[in-house]
Parts: sequence; structure tokens; C-alpha cells
Amino acid sequence: MMIKETSLRRDPDLRGELAFLARGCDFVLPSHFKKRLKSFQQQQVQPKPEKKPGTPPPAPATVAPPPAPRSPSPPPAPAIISPPPAINIPRFYYPRGLPAMGPAATHDSTIAAIETAFAELEEEKADIYEMGKIAKVCGCPLYWKAPMFYTAGGEKTGFVTVQSFVATWKKLLHSCHDDASKFIHLLAKPGFNYLEQEDFIPLLQDIVDTHPGLTFLKDAPEFHSRYITTVIQRIFYVVNRSWTGRLTMMELRRSNFLQTLALLEEEEDINQITDYFSYEHFYVIYCKFWELDTDHDLYIDPKDLGRYNDHASSHRIIERLFSGAVTRGNAVQREGRMSYAEFVWFLISEEDKKNLTSIEYWFRCMDLDGDGVLSMFELEYFYEEQCERMERMGIEPLPFQDLLCQMLDLVKPESTGKITLGDLKRCRMAHIFFDTFFNLEKYLDHEQRDPFAVQKDIESEGPEPSDWDKYAAEEYEILVAEETANEQLHEGSFDDDYESEELQVSGEIGSKIEKLVISDLTA
Repeated sequence: MMIKETSLRRDPDLRGELAFLARGCDFVLPSHFKKRLKSFQQQQVQPKPEKKPGTPPPAPATVAPPPAPRSPSPPPAPAIISPPPAINIPRFYYPRGLPAMGPAATHDSTIAAIETAFAELEEEKADIYEMGKIAKVCGCPLYWKAPMFYTAGGEKTGFVTVQSFVATWKKLLHSCHDDASKFIHLLAKPGFNYLEQEDFIPLLQDIVDTHPGLTFLKDAPEFHSRYITTVIQRIFYVVNRSWTGRLTMMELRRSNFLQTLALLEEEEDINQITDYFSYEHFYVIYCKFWELDTDHDLYIDPKDLGRYNDHASSHRIIERLFSGAVTRGNAVQREGRMSYAEFVWFLISEEDKKNLTSIEYWFRCMDLDGDGVLSMFELEYFYEEQCERMERMGIEPLPFQDLLCQMLDLVKPESTGKITLGDLKRCRMAHIFFDTFFNLEKYLDHEQRDPFAVQKDIESEGPEPSDWDKYAAEEYEILVAEETANEQLHEGSFDDDYESEELQVSGEIGSKIEKLVISDLTA
């Protein structure tokens, strides 16, 4: 039976709900609407009862008036959710140092002391030497005077006025709150928060010019730059743990550089400060480089480097050194040359394979594919040349499988079949590991040593000199002894014990002896 459209519109309840829906009242549920519609349809399709003859029609039912349409109820008020109470988390990250309590009073007293110190100077101006007194008034080490002088504009005029320095120091005190941040602010280029190698040159030149332990260098200015280069490379070798060439505040705080720099003021013998500044260490490094640099152009090639320590290092590791694995820039790979600065890193890493930078240095060389792990293939690649060299010397090499078992027992890697950088740093035997694969002389020395003595050296916790310090001290004594002997031979004089013996040196022998004299560094 068809449902007429008008019959739907006559239902007052349904008509009201349709009106609400038309107005956009979304609180009427669709399911409720469908239920009402279905009920209405069932009522419409019910069949009417048939009239029987003789049956009187039913009495008309009293039709109740249609109920008035329901007025729409107002929508419920939205619930107001109050935010949780704010939690006050105190600041815990201070990249430029933790500010001291009561900074205003402290800064005012410092500025007053600076003004008093300048008042004692002529015309209230300070040159670079007089800046040492100002540095001490500011609570800084003596050898901060050059960076303070240049930061305040002294390089342009040759002096610093009280007004310019006070303005500079107020700005520094406002933004820097510890020694590391102040030091970087003084040395770094404007707008930079890290130090590069050239930023250290003014500081180190001032040390060369004024430290009592380096006065003899005043007569050899050509060595200033080479000593400064050596110190800079040693600083970045130890402090710049990220290998980026950019020394950050965090790296400076974690190192002992600022403490060592402050010691220069107290120690007149600079050789007693073996970290970074020792002239004896510089002398050893430069002499070793000079012996290899036959043409004295301050560059060496793979053939020159291969002669170091009587060809102790393998050809394959030397190839890796010139591949760019441990050097920055493309000059080494493109030109096949190693500069003096890069040689400093090589020599320290070669003679002290226990320090962290050295372990990273040689790990990079042995990691041929740069995947961060040393595979068994890479180990075998380097050990093959060691076996060939031992066979030429008449030494029967250990098979690689047996050697590999020894090395895995030595390192104890966390993952089977590969050795990571972390494994080598933890095992404390990295020097033996590296020498086994690319330094034949030291490998044979380790094989002949008592294993109990090796273990004793590892377990000793006392503050012993590093392998580099031991090497530099021994080599310096050897170099000085050789130079002294050569000078005596060259001058034709000997010790008093041999005065009774007359040595006749012919011109031919004399010319040969002359060639044995260590080349003057000024050549």
C-alpha cells in the first residue's frame, strides 16, 4: 500500500522533528529519527477491517486535538575543562655558564677595580704587555692578556683605553658566566661560538714573545710559526673530540687546556708542562719531520713517510693515511702530500696508541668501507702484508685463523664477527691490536714480552707518564746527545778524558763527518 506524502506531514511529532532537522539541530539522533519513521510506516500499512453486512458502523471516536509541537530544547552548555596547574620547572641548561648570585654587585666591583688599574697607567691606556695587570684584576690568567687586548680593539691603535675595555668587559660579563665561555668569546670571530685553529695564533704568539722559557726563540723568528703550529695541532688533537675542526665550549670544559694555560704563569720552565706547550716535544716532532722531508718543502709523500722508524709501518696503512681517512680537505688525496700539521697527528698517534684520539685515528684507517665496524675481511687485508714481511725475514707467521682467535679474545667484541670503536676503547689493549696489523716492529716486540708484564701495565692505576711523554723524553735525549757528539766532531774537540789522544782527520773524512751533522733547523 502506498504511503502518501501528506500522511507523513500530518504526524505532529514527526513534523516537529523534521523542522528541528531543517534548522540544523544536530542533537536529534539519526537512529532515533529512523525508529520513529519506521513505526509510523507500520501504522500506515496496517489493513483496515472489512465491514460486515448488517453491522452498524462503529461509533465515531472522539478525535483528540493534535498536541502542540514541542519547542526545541536549548543545546547543552559546553563543559569547561580547567587546565592543569602550571608546573614550575627551574632552568637547568646554561650554555654560557651558570650565572653567579648577585651579579650586579660583583660586576660593579670588578669594573671599579679595572678603572682603578687603568688610572695607574699613563693616560689611562694599556699596551699588550700592560694588559697582564688588567687580566689579573679581571680574575683571568696572565696569558689571557693578548685576546683581551685584541678584543678591546688594541690591534688597530696599539693600545686600549679604559672606556673601550670597560665597555667590552661589561658586555662579556653580561653574556658569559664561566671561563670556557669567556675564553671562546675573547678568541672567536664575531658571531661565532666555537674556535678554529687560526683563532689561537694571537694567544700563542704572545706566549712565544713573553714566556721566560721561550726567550731563546727571539733570535729564531722563523721557528715561531712552526712552534705555534705544533701547539695548535696538539690542542685540537686532545680537546676537539668531535673531529670537526671547531672547538666548542663543551669540549673546552671537558679538557684540561684552560688549567694548563694558567700553569704557564707559575712555571718558568715550559718543558715541565708536557701537555700542549713543551718545547722539547716540539723539537722531537720537528726533527722527525725534518729527517723525512728530504727536499725541505714542509711536505712529505707516501715514500717519505714509509721511511719513518726504518719502514716499520706497512704500505697498506700508509696508503690509508693518504686516502683522506684521517685528514681534512682534498689536498692529501689530490696531491699525495702530507703537511707538517698532519704529521703531528700521525706521530702522536703512532707512538701512543692508548689515548682515545689515537684509537679513533687508527680505527678510521682500518675501516676501509667506512661502515663503523672492522670486519674479518678488513683485518685479513692488513694482516696479509704483515705475513709477507715476516716470511721475507725468515719468520713463520701465525695463520690468520689462529691470530683472529687471539684478537677476538683480546678485544672481546660485543657483536660476533665485527669489532667496533667502542670495543677497542673498552678493552684497553688497542695498542697491541693495531700494532699486530700494520706495525711489524712493535708487533714482534709485543710477541716477545712477558704477557704477565703486559697485564701488569694495563692494571696499574697510578698516574704514570703517557707513552707519548716517554717517547718524547727518550728521543729528546738521543737527539741532544747526537747533536752534541756531532758538534764535538765538527769542531775537532773531545772530552778531557781523550785530550791525550790526538785524532788525525783527513779532509776526506772530515767532509764525510760533516754530512753526519744534524741539519740546522734554519736551513
